[in-house]
Amino acid sequence: MSEVHHSDEFYIRQKKIAELREKGVEPYGDKYEVTHQAGEIVGNFAELEDKIVSVSGRIVSKRGHGKAAFAHLQDMSGRIQLYIRQDRVGEEEYSLYKTLDVGDIIGATGEVFKTKTGEITINISSFNLLSKSLRPLPEKWHGLKDVELRYRQRYVDLIVNPAVREVFITRSKVIQHIREYLNRKGFLEVETPVMHSVAGGASARPFITHHNALDIDLYLRIATELHLKRLVVGGIEKVFELGRIFRNEGISTNHNPEFTTVEIYQTNADYEDMMKLTEELVASVAEEILGTLKISYGGKELDLSLPWPRRDLLDIVREYTGVDFESIPDDDGARRVALQKGLELEGNESRGQIIFTFFEKFCEDRLWGPLFVKKYPVEVSPLARRCSDDPRYTCRFETFLAGKEIADAFSELIDPFDQRARFEAQVKMRAAGDEEAHMMDEDFLTALEYGMPPTGGLGIGIDRLIMILTDSPSIRDVILFPTMRPRV
Repeated sequence: MSEVHHSDEFYIRQKKIAELREKGVEPYGDKYEVTHQAGEIVGNFAELEDKIVSVSGRIVSKRGHGKAAFAHLQDMSGRIQLYIRQDRVGEEEYSLYKTLDVGDIIGATGEVFKTKTGEITINISSFNLLSKSLRPLPEKWHGLKDVELRYRQRYVDLIVNPAVREVFITRSKVIQHIREYLNRKGFLEVETPVMHSVAGGASARPFITHHNALDIDLYLRIATELHLKRLVVGGIEKVFELGRIFRNEGISTNHNPEFTTVEIYQTNADYEDMMKLTEELVASVAEEILGTLKISYGGKELDLSLPWPRRDLLDIVREYTGVDFESIPDDDGARRVALQKGLELEGNESRGQIIFTFFEKFCEDRLWGPLFVKKYPVEVSPLARRCSDDPRYTCRFETFLAGKEIADAFSELIDPFDQRARFEAQVKMRAAGDEEAHMMDEDFLTALEYGMPPTGGLGIGIDRLIMILTDSPSIRDVILFPTMRPRV
């Protein structure tokens, strides 16, 4: 185990703790009766002027000498100035105050007033030390060169950067609004298993664990889809789940191995209905939380006003690559074009797989949106219903905002014979080395054999949506504790 190194300031504060205890002062106190929060006092000064209030929070600045001093106390609602005088609190308590450090958590009681400079302040009559901070806060957190330290020590990031707290407050509000919106629409929220005996519902590598008592391998879920569709078979006609998903994949500004989705299913609906639900839900979130449909991401405007455009995937590939796959009907022809474009192939890719690769490589990040891209090849959509006018494609769409795919949806495949054939094709792909291909799920096929009504399904990536709504450049900015490589 590596040795822990502390700064000189750490040991100075550690010595202060010993001195406090020698004087009978407990540096880690009991609860403090709080009457108001800092933001509440600042926002309601007219009502609270000259009133006695009690607050609790962390000291984030401290100045003054002699027999009077100022500090700023921060709680979750914001900051407020404190003023303390020796002749008011007494020499012993004032002496204790002078030993306090930036970072210490205190409770304070006093009257609300406004200083000559106009700053709303609490004139302290008493205070308690509630928790002594051993580590000093960074003075210029944004100036740190190791930006990953913000993610590793999110607790410090939240203390010193109020804007970060606002991002996660917004995240909570967005999730709450999504729940309320779907509840109003008559959807039932459920919880389905996180550990699966068969990994399914998405093209992704799962995390594998082992259950000792049953002596079987289990997979952390890569999607909630197949269990939710089982519930549709069981007669739950409008259902959703909002929860964590786990995929054993790389880490980037848009990917974290652990992330959050909401999946929604509705009977007697199709992917056109899911498009309408997607745009109305996201617009409702923006209006409710941000107060506008015209937001900014990365310095560029994104207008969420309805309706959002719809375009076929083949048309977008033709526009950005110059390749018209409608004139290339077979696999061999598609492979030749792919090689001409510099794509590396294994030699067994189908036309549909190559079309999708063209879209991912050359088109996705150029789609500012909002935009619905529809009609995906059947080979890359093993759970989606085929298009009646061309069975090579499916009634599937993805939603793009600010160049990011934030939603995936289909008219669900309910034909058990077609679904079995699709699973069998996926199993062959796994046998050929594709670790992201679907596994055979016999129980899900059994469910379909009981009959599943026509259904529309939708999955929205909550983290990417939050990125866009908070103008955050990385998914790690909107996940409280993103996955990081441990430091040795």
